[in-house]
Amino acid sequence: MFLILAIVLVLAWLGLFVGLHVTSFFIHLLIICAVISLVMHLVGGNRASA
Repeated sequence: MFLILAIVLVLAWLGLFVGLHVTSFFIHLLIICAVISLVMHLVGGNRASA
């Protein structure tokens, strides 16, 4: 009984550990894209299209 519980807890911990690192990677990727977009907007100026 305790062996099954220990295995389940270890697997849950590993899943959360990997999941949080993947989520952190995507959040940083989105922040980088937002900063690049902002810099390109500021450098390019306000171009109005018809």
